Amino acid sequence: MSKLVSAAEAVARIGDGAVVTVSSSSALGCPDLVLKALGERFRAEGHPRGLTTLHPIAAGDMYGVKGIDWIAQDGLLARVLAGSYPSGSSNLPMPEIWKMITEERVEAYNVPSGIMFDMHREAAARRPGVMTRVGLKTFVDPVRQGCAMNAKAAAKPIVSRVEFGGETWLHFPNIQPNVCILRATTADEWGNLTYEHEGAYLGGLEQAIATRNNGGLVIAQVKRVTARGSLRPHDVRVPGHLVDLIVQDREQKQTTETPYDPAISGEVIRPWSSFSLAEHGVEKVIARRAAMELRKGMTANLGFGISAMVPRVLLEEGQAQAVTWAIEQGAVGGMPLTGFAFGCASNADAYVPSPQQFIYFQGGGFDMSFLSFMEVDVQGNVNVSKLGKKPYLTAGCGGFVDITSAAKKLVFSGWFEAGAQIDLDKSGLRVSQPGKFTKMVAEVEHVTFSGERAREQGQDVLYITERCVMRLSDQGLVATEIMPGINAERDIVAASEGRVRIAENAVTMPLSLLAEGPMGWSA
Repeated sequence: MSKLVSAAEAVARIGDGAVVTVSSSSALGCPDLVLKALGERFRAEGHPRGLTTLHPIAAGDMYGVKGIDWIAQDGLLARVLAGSYPSGSSNLPMPEIWKMITEERVEAYNVPSGIMFDMHREAAARRPGVMTRVGLKTFVDPVRQGCAMNAKAAAKPIVSRVEFGGETWLHFPNIQPNVCILRATTADEWGNLTYEHEGAYLGGLEQAIATRNNGGLVIAQVKRVTARGSLRPHDVRVPGHLVDLIVQDREQKQTTETPYDPAISGEVIRPWSSFSLAEHGVEKVIARRAAMELRKGMTANLGFGISAMVPRVLLEEGQAQAVTWAIEQGAVGGMPLTGFAFGCASNADAYVPSPQQFIYFQGGGFDMSFLSFMEVDVQGNVNVSKLGKKPYLTAGCGGFVDITSAAKKLVFSGWFEAGAQIDLDKSGLRVSQPGKFTKMVAEVEHVTFSGERAREQGQDVLYITERCVMRLSDQGLVATEIMPGINAERDIVAASEGRVRIAENAVTMPLSLLAEGPMGWSA
């Protein structure tokens, strides 16, 4: 018997007070039609009420796929735990979910993505919750915010510190999902799911198992439906015995503003010459200096922002395949994409389910990670997860905390000041107009990365800006390399209000970073 139903029929099965887990990464893999139907049902009937939703990675974006915003309604949504939230430009309206958070209309938590996948696994196996050292001394730790995004959440803690084996751990008690909403490409009539047009598997299988093991309902949104028995068993990523209902959406997008790109799903391999190079400018100079930390044969993780330009730097140098990239959505190898397609990769060697990718990250198996920063303080703490004035400009922590927790080496990239005007030519960079404020602050608004914890673990940490390279030391931030054309005392020490000091043996960065052609990267 076919499990195919309409979106409205599927969400009619969701009861008041349900815990709903949603598989998505912004628009990538987002079951948007089902979430829309859920919001429409509540507006029409006033039910279901009081839902808790779990989002290991964000559901929806600000560019056409509403995701969680369909259900961001008073009475419908009571509590939300998410690794990340929809984010975007300050020129766009604030998403409804952010309004609910800032106006204290929902209990909202920002839980690292890897921990959220761990929570599903532990709930599925009926073990006593997640025990982890990921997030110690960051905002995840209850000695700080304990993941709470507002006062309403802070009043109901979800994490505690415990002592075990002579060490301090963070404990997240189980939250059992009883509804799962996921997405795939194809379902047969029995509910077997394949992902041939998707850019990632994400965590749909683990979320479905956690729901099924707790006696819950699993709803799968797909692009197409085929006869039972017509799918190759090796292609099935979620077996039909875990799936209750199938909803078809023939128009579902592969990711943000991308109906379907076969190179994202690995159906075709793009010529390397078809990828655009990084535009020449200050951010490319920063990315080039970051790329100098790489050696051939390394495996490196990559984050959003300036860091995402590093693979394009290697592309320009004729070394596109010198390094294996691993991103949290699951792609391994190939060319990580930028802009709206961030989180996808073309020409990937493999697609690993996100929960397994995060096990790799949490254990520090990779060589280094390239990440960005919003602000850095004198202790080396980094904030990427909270911006009080316009909170939706950041998605939250995502996988940042998982990735940085045990990484051998971390390279953070960003601007030294906000809004500064920088002149660039082949002889150097010059600050023609100071910025509105420094990003080197006395104390970050949110500790997404703990400098103290990094020093305890002996992690190698660099902060790369358009003015200097700083290293984390026992004395705080020390500039060890100065960009050609930069006046160290004026543009670094004074501009940071004395929070960055210059190393006695500081050197000048190579002029090759400023070249309009290849810089001559080799390793």
